[in-house]
Amino acid sequence: MMRIGHGYDVHQLVADRALVLGGVEIPWERGLLGHSDADVLLHAVCDAILGALGEGDIGRHFPDSDPAYRGISSLKLLRHVTALAAAAGYRVGNLDSTIIAQRPKLAPYIAAMVEQIAGVCEVSPRQINVKATTTEQLGFEGRGEGISAHAVVLMERG
Repeated sequence: MMRIGHGYDVHQLVADRALVLGGVEIPWERGLLGHSDADVLLHAVCDAILGALGEGDIGRHFPDSDPAYRGISSLKLLRHVTALAAAAGYRVGNLDSTIIAQRPKLAPYIAAMVEQIAGVCEVSPRQINVKATTTEQLGFEGRGEGISAHAVVLMERG
């Protein structure tokens, strides 16, 4: 049996925050605002997995009103979500994701993001795909106000 989930997340870019995407800290002048580390990619991945399981979203599992999640690494959130999937008898079959950001250029960091996600999900890096695109300077991403991400996951029994 297979299940499919989709996740989407967006965070505002601000000064004085680290930019973390896919569990990788990217040197840049701004970072993403959020209660946790605001890793927009991993939040979309978590939401995709939770969606496939019919388990709501990360806001339900990790509310921003809970101080336990303040500044937490989203890799820990993904680890928890992956454990929920395993307890339900599912594992990631494959994951496809897209980060939407005008800047910074993300290509040099994609392989490290894939490795991080694959490691936490306990799957081969060949089962994880991360892409990055711009909006040709259109919209909030194009104006450099924020970064968004989409993720689609196929969860398999086993």
